[in-house]
Amino acid sequence: MTAKPKPSPLFLGIDTGGTYTDAVLWSEAGGPSGKVLAKAKALTTRHDLAVGISGAVDAVLEMAGTDPAAIKLVSMSTTLATNALVEGQGGRVALVMIGFAEGDLARDGLKAALGTDPVVFCPGGHDVHGNAAKLDLSGLEAALPELEKSVSGFAVCAYFATRNPAHELSARNLIRDRTGLPVTASHELSAKLGGPRRALTTLLNARLISMIDRLVAATEGFLAARNIAAPLMVVRGDGALVSAAFARQRPIETILSGPAASLVGARHMTGLDDAVVSDIGGTTTDVAVLDKGRPRLDPEGATVGGFRTMVEAVAMRTFGLGGDSEVALEDGALGPKILLGPRRLVPLALAGLMHGEAVTSELERQLRAPNPGRMDGRLAVRTGVPERLAAGLTGAEAKLYELIGAVPQALDRLLTSNAQNATLNRLVSRGLVHVAGFTPSDAAHVLGRQANWDATAARLGAELFARRRDGRGQFIAASPEAISERVLTALTRLSAEVILETAFAEDGLDGAATVAHALVQRAVDAHPGIARLSVALDRPVIGLGASAPLHYAGLAELVGNRCVVPQDTDVANALGAVVGQVRVSAEARVSQPKEGLFRVASGESVRDFNDEAAAIAAAEKDVRAIAAGRAKDAGTDSAEIEIASEFRVSTVEGQRMFIEAHVVAVASGRPRIAV
Repeated sequence: MTAKPKPSPLFLGIDTGGTYTDAVLWSEAGGPSGKVLAKAKALTTRHDLAVGISGAVDAVLEMAGTDPAAIKLVSMSTTLATNALVEGQGGRVALVMIGFAEGDLARDGLKAALGTDPVVFCPGGHDVHGNAAKLDLSGLEAALPELEKSVSGFAVCAYFATRNPAHELSARNLIRDRTGLPVTASHELSAKLGGPRRALTTLLNARLISMIDRLVAATEGFLAARNIAAPLMVVRGDGALVSAAFARQRPIETILSGPAASLVGARHMTGLDDAVVSDIGGTTTDVAVLDKGRPRLDPEGATVGGFRTMVEAVAMRTFGLGGDSEVALEDGALGPKILLGPRRLVPLALAGLMHGEAVTSELERQLRAPNPGRMDGRLAVRTGVPERLAAGLTGAEAKLYELIGAVPQALDRLLTSNAQNATLNRLVSRGLVHVAGFTPSDAAHVLGRQANWDATAARLGAELFARRRDGRGQFIAASPEAISERVLTALTRLSAEVILETAFAEDGLDGAATVAHALVQRAVDAHPGIARLSVALDRPVIGLGASAPLHYAGLAELVGNRCVVPQDTDVANALGAVVGQVRVSAEARVSQPKEGLFRVASGESVRDFNDEAAAIAAAEKDVRAIAAGRAKDAGTDSAEIEIASEFRVSTVEGQRMFIEAHVVAVASGRPRIAV
């Protein structure tokens, strides 16, 4: 009797984006690329992420007629962390700087990132060889009772902590013992030198902890409710998979998670080894380059929202350009241009779908006014996040926040001064309030190219926008359709600019944005000029995102190469989430503080040896063990480990002089699946 073949395990991929949550059910069976069995979308519900997740996942389970118990692995990517940094959102965090001076805040954008969040300076830190200065945490200890009431977490960075983390560990333990709040120490995130940038990375990580924690908790709660007993993985910014517990501790590593997953998905769906991948979502457009089947990584660390971090991630350029980008007009021009982004608004069509007459009645009231108002077509609504995330509001912020409710309110009635407008923007930056307004998604509804939300609210918003005045006092457009066409044309044009800007930047050209703008302008306008300019990419563009078929239809002529939009482009991130691998690394450094003494700094230990070979062997043994442990924590039981060593030496009078060694172990393998 022939044994019945075992069914192929099923994999569930989830992508939680700024606007939509996608789900895909995938099987390894069905050819070299496997098979997508079902896919679905649901609106991302920021107040309760489980609602959006359950909507998308329940839909794919129903479509496929699958028993949830057959799912052996769940993997998700997310743009929530990326969007939060682009939009300047996140929890209020206290930064603890040990061994640094106040002037160090001016370096690497740290002061700008810190904003109004508190900072505490403490004496201490180490030198380049890990020798300690005197640590004094009395100032931190005195500040903790007040800080505990006004922040959601702490970030700790000590001078040369990558060479000796002892002072960071002391501060971390003190904070945890006294407050119980989450603490991120800089040595946990990066082994690179550069204190202020490491502090910046740590600060951003601490801000994102509550957001990623809510996402993981919502997903785990949903899976438990559906009896899906499978490991939960999260895509990291370099495209690798890590366990949910790993991601909870290091959420900064999920910045560019969604875009990284999309690159993995793009390669999987098209089979193209060399391409420019452009993923357009609701909030951002993310552009990266595939070379020989692998995404290029950024050797300097990921840049998101204008901040250069120490997070190893794909060399992705993220632009505040998407279907839900704010539509605005160029100031003071006779014929003003359409400006898009970088801020995301809730599209009026979506607000109308969710709140009905509360939105449309306000838009109709504004249309009945004889003259347009500067706040026409704008409404504010609470995001619905937990009240504890509103800690630390100023008096003005708390007063305005109290006035804003769960039903959208028109800004022309809500705000009574310009100062309140600035206050509203701060509430938006904290992730407490959404502003609804006219977006490219609304323009698509007006023109019948999108039909999933409320077209009536979209048209009212377009009418209000069209009757704004140019520098001559004339309406900027004759009809809702006319302004909507201009908005969608602007989005395609700007998409070409950001793709070319990325290509120029990858080629090392200065002024990439200016050159890209000039070339697209001449190509679109057929500018006759004395100097004839044209541009062509050396590889095709892979267009990803649910709106890519709409917005990239006219892209090929602007970038000089074909644009490939795959069949499952709308769930590329979710698909990429389930076809990736776990990949983690560990580093150690061997220095020579004085002749004949070799110091190994690895993990949280510092040890001395009298012999170079013994020190290198110990460093290699350490990183192998650390990488193996991290790989297990990250979700794989079958990791292969590769070790590479890099030496810095000099020659003095013919004699080799050891300066430093850098030892790196990389562990990779497929994630473990449920049995």
